[in-house]
Amino acid sequence: MICLFEKCLSYVDAAWITFGFLGQTIFFMRWVVQWLASEKHAESRVPIAFWYMSLIGGLITLAYAIHIKDPVFIAGQSVGAIVYLRNLMLIARTSRVTPPPPAPSGPTKGTG
Repeated sequence: MICLFEKCLSYVDAAWITFGFLGQTIFFMRWVVQWLASEKHAESRVPIAFWYMSLIGGLITLAYAIHIKDPVFIAGQSVGAIVYLRNLMLIARTSRVTPPPPAPSGPTKGTG
């Protein structure tokens, strides 16, 4: 048993809470990643890492919500996971469709 704030938890419950906080931490850090990318480019950017962190943090948080049987939390995280996965699918499709940049044309050094 682990007692914290006048509430005692089993080791299993404490592990679930730790797992839930891990999900929340990953979910929060996605905003830090997005902020740093935006600052680096001096414009609003949403890097692909944002979507992966959203999906991973959201799924971990969803697992925790299922464990505690919270229907509001479950509904919110379920819909979010679908959105994050769809964004990753769109990004993957766009990167497959985007043609490579054209090769440089004209004379090259050493061939004249």
